[in-house]
Amino acid sequence: MKLETDSYKRIIENLHDGLYFVDRDRTITFWNNAAEQISGFSADEVIGRPCYENILTHVDDGGNTLCMGMCPLAETISDGENRSAIVYMHHRNGHRIPVSVRVSTLTDKAGNIIGGIELFTDISNLEANELRVKELEKLAFLDHLTQLANRHYVEREIQNRFEEKKRYNMPFGILFMDIDYFKRFNDTHGHDVGDKMLRLISKTLVSNSRPFDIYGRWGGEEFLGIIKNSDAVELELLGNRIRRLVENSYIIHNGEKLNATISIGAAVVREDDDIDSLLKRADSLLYKSKDAGRNCMSIDSGLMPWDA
Repeated sequence: MKLETDSYKRIIENLHDGLYFVDRDRTITFWNNAAEQISGFSADEVIGRPCYENILTHVDDGGNTLCMGMCPLAETISDGENRSAIVYMHHRNGHRIPVSVRVSTLTDKAGNIIGGIELFTDISNLEANELRVKELEKLAFLDHLTQLANRHYVEREIQNRFEEKKRYNMPFGILFMDIDYFKRFNDTHGHDVGDKMLRLISKTLVSNSRPFDIYGRWGGEEFLGIIKNSDAVELELLGNRIRRLVENSYIIHNGEKLNATISIGAAVVREDDDIDSLLKRADSLLYKSKDAGRNCMSIDSGLMPWDA
């Protein structure tokens, strides 16, 4: 059976995965419907532009920028080897989303490499988060600006984690996060842009969260994450990944790329903790991060002195 060109095009446009083609200079030549839906960028906005030009700007989980060097797509165009990887894509709204990418070469009839193809799948918990937002709104537990849980819901969930700890000995930790120099950001760019930054960071948090973790707005520019079934090692890895992804997220305002950083205090629950002591310890660790220069995380192990 021989398929016509229109049939191929219809199949590509109806894929659930994002798909785009680039030439050897990584200038985008094709962009399908799913790529628009996942990234937020329309075909008109990206075709004819290099993918590293404030469009996808992939980073890895260490926060390293891939698009200005040898990203998987550039490496494949260079050596002809197919690759797969998990990277964090820049969404049009500014936040980072995790995607699984598979790259291969684009060749002419003679087999010469003339460009590359990237197929990418959104692996964030988008549908679960959308359901969570609807449920929180129904119960009046939603922060309407950020679409995160509000402080009242977060406090209730911390209490639930304490009950699980008591009944099942299930550990958990919290990430107490604060945007660095946010007042200065608002004073410089205005509160409307400040609100966009709050939404950007919120989207980065929920797009890169596990389904059973909770992130909420604690107040102002403060956020709190409740990380279930986590020890100090896991909490540190997750907290630093979130911190680096926030640092590498950005919005474009009046032609200028704007980003923000966060400082984090991370605490694992102790046997003698209650809500107040856990929050107080995380808050102290947050200010330790501020004193250390910001854009960093301070963590305790959750061990009592006699356990260490």
